[in-house]
Amino acid sequence: MNIAIGWDIGGAHVKAVQVDASGKVQAASQVYCPLWRGLHELNLAIDVALIEFNVNKNGLTHFVTMTGELADIFSDRHAGVMQIAHCISKKLSGEILFYAGEKGFVSMDAVEENAKNIASMNWLASAQYLARNMQQALFLDIGSTTTDIILIDNGKPRVLGFNDEIRMQADELVYTGVVRTPLMALAQKIPFAGNLINVAAEHFATTADIYTLTGDLPLNENMAETADGADKSIEASAKRIARMIGCDAQDAPISAWQNLAYAFKHAQMHQIKQAMLRQISRLEDCRNLHIVGAGVGEFLVDELAKQLSLKYESIAGLIAMDASLNINDSSRNIAVVCFPAYAVVSLGLKAHEC
Repeated sequence: MNIAIGWDIGGAHVKAVQVDASGKVQAASQVYCPLWRGLHELNLAIDVALIEFNVNKNGLTHFVTMTGELADIFSDRHAGVMQIAHCISKKLSGEILFYAGEKGFVSMDAVEENAKNIASMNWLASAQYLARNMQQALFLDIGSTTTDIILIDNGKPRVLGFNDEIRMQADELVYTGVVRTPLMALAQKIPFAGNLINVAAEHFATTADIYTLTGDLPLNENMAETADGADKSIEASAKRIARMIGCDAQDAPISAWQNLAYAFKHAQMHQIKQAMLRQISRLEDCRNLHIVGAGVGEFLVDELAKQLSLKYESIAGLIAMDASLNINDSSRNIAVVCFPAYAVVSLGLKAHEC
């Protein structure tokens, strides 16, 4: 096996990581893919990723995980898994293996009987990879839409749920992210200019707006459409966030809307912190606990670790990069954002060795 690609097929993005035979990253790509518009978006996103990788399609091995089966174009998750798998099988050349959680990797012929194990299992690939490299950690992957929180103890994932329903109940899956989450999901009241203001229950603004105003979210990682379809500038973000409290942007200086953005940021961090504390409370001894961060919202994980006075480590320290290709910091950052894709291809290569 010369080159392998790990794919994480989401409902809003396709993430792909290309590695060599030793598992070192050669390239990584995140492509916006609004799957709710149809499977043609997935075809386009795969094309873009393959062009960026500039590899011969023949002779590749592909390891695939997914969460895109949740998109509302599918009648249910089983149908979503099957349609995505068929789309990928037609689109990609070479050997294609689908990650089925604890069942390992399966071919297209076995997808239907393993659909429940394939659906939304990218987090488990991340957990299994991390458990091979760390004895005790609380792993947070904060993406555009959701946050995965996974406890590692004694070199094993201590997972309470294996489907979204139980994971949401157990605070292992928190439906909040740094790009697509509507601000009305963060708080019903928010402090502004010395008052506690009711938040409009309208899709006027998203978390991408608050992190544009705070300067935490680079434009190249803000791929989703804005709530009003307008641009992603600081001024446009201020206009959208002002609507959340019944105002227009011209009612206050830009600094006031930046302060409001920080208030929403702290509300979101509080949500995530409560879920973290629930997982930490399951440990008898957390003196050696490391907080490990990944995803486009990794910047929040670093801040949360500081608030909890716990050691922080970026997943970037565990990702092996091919130095011979002179991979820059930008590529490493993309690999961090695409960590489940890196994890699934790493696990796939290990499985091939056995």
